[in-house]
Amino acid sequence: MKKILLIEDNPEMLENLSEILDLAGYEAIQAVNGKEGVTKAKAFLPDLIVSDIMMPELDGFGVLNILSKDETTRNIPFIFLTAKTEKIDLRKGMSMGADDYLTKPFEDTELLEAIEVRLRKYEDKNVLNQKAAKTFEEIIADSRLFKFKKKEFIYKEYAQSDYLYYLNSGKVKIYKSNDLGKELITDVHIEKEIFGYSNIIDNSNHTDNAVAMENSEVYLIEKSKFLEFILWNKNNSSEFLSLLTANLKEKEAKLVNLAYSSVRKRVAEQIRKLNLKFNDGKPNGEVALSREDFANLVGTATETLIRTLSDFHDEGIIETMSGKIKIKDLTKLEKMRN
Repeated sequence: MKKILLIEDNPEMLENLSEILDLAGYEAIQAVNGKEGVTKAKAFLPDLIVSDIMMPELDGFGVLNILSKDETTRNIPFIFLTAKTEKIDLRKGMSMGADDYLTKPFEDTELLEAIEVRLRKYEDKNVLNQKAAKTFEEIIADSRLFKFKKKEFIYKEYAQSDYLYYLNSGKVKIYKSNDLGKELITDVHIEKEIFGYSNIIDNSNHTDNAVAMENSEVYLIEKSKFLEFILWNKNNSSEFLSLLTANLKEKEAKLVNLAYSSVRKRVAEQIRKLNLKFNDGKPNGEVALSREDFANLVGTATETLIRTLSDFHDEGIIETMSGKIKIKDLTKLEKMRN
């Protein structure tokens, strides 16, 4: 039997509402004012709350405000009862999270229909929420793992975006090409990172290319499963939006850097970033990246990059060997960025 909490300071109205709910097969819990309503909501955890707006001690807005801040009661469907003269205040209640309202006087069937609709929507939402994965690890475990050889495309620009990609092992570069075929690498991903998500959010085709820089393993996560994961869990969506915001800020900073910084500064900045990504920022960390890819990441010609790295080597900042860059003086490298 569904429990409905009724919060109403008019005794006659409260009894009438309780009788209607009892006849309809609901368990009616009564509260004669807002304070008592908050207490009983936390004690009984009803399936739905019907509350008057104008009440002594604590009005309906106050009740909703308090319950919406409590983890145990924040998701309980909430219906306001209001007199015609109070209708102008309903925007406030709906913006606070109320699900519906009934204007007095109303028919018995109006009340029951409003309750049934809200309960049904709440149950449907719970079913979807239970079906959605609770952790990102569950999504990964339920996804297919693909192996890509070095230089093999994971996806191409303009292709349909149906998956989120999770890099299990290896390295992947994300790049765009201009009309002349020149690459600009916008990101380099290492294991345990996700990519390809911006096009899922705006439901567009891929706007860049993803290529394995070495033999790599990638989980392809279905778009629908990922969207369920972030849409039905506020913590997941907040975490993902923070990641997306940080990624956009980094790309904006890179564009500014390309426009206004010298090649030396850009090279120093990319060595620092790659060292943070590959080696957790160790002072003597190594960066393994082909000269061509490094040049495309910096946004310069390969010959210019090689000359710059040679200058860094002569200045004792780095050491180059077998295609790798080893940082010898991290302090000098950091100063060069300024």
